[in-house]
Amino acid sequence: MCNHNHKKNRRGSALEHGEAHQRDHQKWSRRTFLKNLGLATGGATLLGGMPVRALGLSPLTALLNGGIEERALVIIRLAGGNDGLNTIVPLYDYSTYINNRPTVGLPQNQLISLNDSFAMPQSMQALNPLWQEGQMKVVHGVGYPEQNLSHFRSSDIWDSASDSNVVDDSGWLGRFILNQYPDFINDPPTVPPAIQIGNYGSILFNDEGGSSLSYSVTEPQELEQLAQSGQLFDTVNLPDCHFGEQLGFVRTVTNNTFRYAESIANAYAASANAVEYEGNLGYQLSLVARMVKGNLGTKLYLVSIGSFDTHAGQGNTHPALLNEVATQVKNFFDDLSAGGRAQDVLCMTVSEFGRRLDENGSTGTDHGAAAPMLLFGPGLNGNGFVGDHPNLDELDAAGNLIFSTDFRQVYATVLENWLCLDPFEVDEVLGNNFSRLNLGLDCIATPTSAPAPGSRLEAKILYQNDGSIAIQYYLPNAGNVQLQVLDMMGRPVETLVSGYQLFGTHQAIFRPSRRLPASGMYVAFLRVGKQAVSERFAIVR
Repeated sequence: MCNHNHKKNRRGSALEHGEAHQRDHQKWSRRTFLKNLGLATGGATLLGGMPVRALGLSPLTALLNGGIEERALVIIRLAGGNDGLNTIVPLYDYSTYINNRPTVGLPQNQLISLNDSFAMPQSMQALNPLWQEGQMKVVHGVGYPEQNLSHFRSSDIWDSASDSNVVDDSGWLGRFILNQYPDFINDPPTVPPAIQIGNYGSILFNDEGGSSLSYSVTEPQELEQLAQSGQLFDTVNLPDCHFGEQLGFVRTVTNNTFRYAESIANAYAASANAVEYEGNLGYQLSLVARMVKGNLGTKLYLVSIGSFDTHAGQGNTHPALLNEVATQVKNFFDDLSAGGRAQDVLCMTVSEFGRRLDENGSTGTDHGAAAPMLLFGPGLNGNGFVGDHPNLDELDAAGNLIFSTDFRQVYATVLENWLCLDPFEVDEVLGNNFSRLNLGLDCIATPTSAPAPGSRLEAKILYQNDGSIAIQYYLPNAGNVQLQVLDMMGRPVETLVSGYQLFGTHQAIFRPSRRLPASGMYVAFLRVGKQAVSERFAIVR
């Protein structure tokens, strides 16, 4: 993929047309080619003397890791700058906290203790079961050096994962998507890699040219309409006149540009919400739950809730906002649990900055710096606190809390231990090496119980004398079977079986033509329901 537009690199210097052209070709000719062969990150495992590691942990490698491909990351943006001190209250230094917040500070009888040192307000009561069940973690004092207190600029910094003095139009998850799909423009994935609801102006999923790689809607109603009808604009209820015909044509053409309409509609139709959601955030999460439960396959979601810019009357608004977040996150995981998918989803809050320790003269708090991030999901493998809470007696020159955890440490940990990106490529996506945190996440998908004898899905490769490849497989149960040959980019080469088959032993034959596919390593990928198995084989000419 070549981008011929003038743009700026991570350090902000302009690239000339020829430079950009040459750099993009070099990226393809060296890095991507090596990745496709499985040689970019080193340490390749050998099978029969041949390298079998490709793309670090790419879409293909994810498929081969049993369950990893089902995972999703849901980011909840608390827009406006959430007051972290009233979200996670420091009991260990409560006197300093309340003395600086005589009006805004929360009385101890309105707090729920999480341990001896920290509490959350009663308005977040709905999250207590997640905490007790080990499905919630708090990362203390998250921020970055030279904190910017502008809503827009700081949001861009969080989205791009850049230093505060570097303007980068690409998003960290946009770069992750390109890592997984290097030829995104010419060979896009079959399902949207990311869905963004609202968050107008967010660059989170942007590529290096500033174009979003997500399926984006400004309002959740737009996503629901698309999911229900398979199209975004009504082409039925039109005026019965020439204008109506023209309008219908334009709307039809526009609807056809939505590449993922069919897959989104199918996922929506294949699922239903098991709980009642409330409010705008609940509406957004209800749609995400249906996409996940309907097996859409999208890995990245961004939803948001606003009004966290609590300069005045914080006591009237902030508890209600936290209550909405807590209640709807609990509903979300209850819904996912009812569909057997809670273990596949990690939820993470972000906000452009925190608030100051001192309350202001309008019974509110002003823009600050460090604040906690909240993470939710069974994949956290236990509750707890990560990192050091900012010292309330040590503020910076502007009266702000001093951060103790760089937000990019959280990103790096999630990329490596939840989205299962190779450590080398994590650093490449983020533009630097950031130490990982112990969030309890594990990239290994461990089965909940050992399969019973005779219940395994099995496949083996048999090379034939005529050059064809026989794929013999055993189905422990009858079901809908899909058997595909994939290249080492994870792209389908040929579908050999697609349909219902009885239990027992079966065989399918893959016959390479004289010219295609090229010599190299390929994968036979077999899926029946939620079970999947793969076998690698070589084509040598």
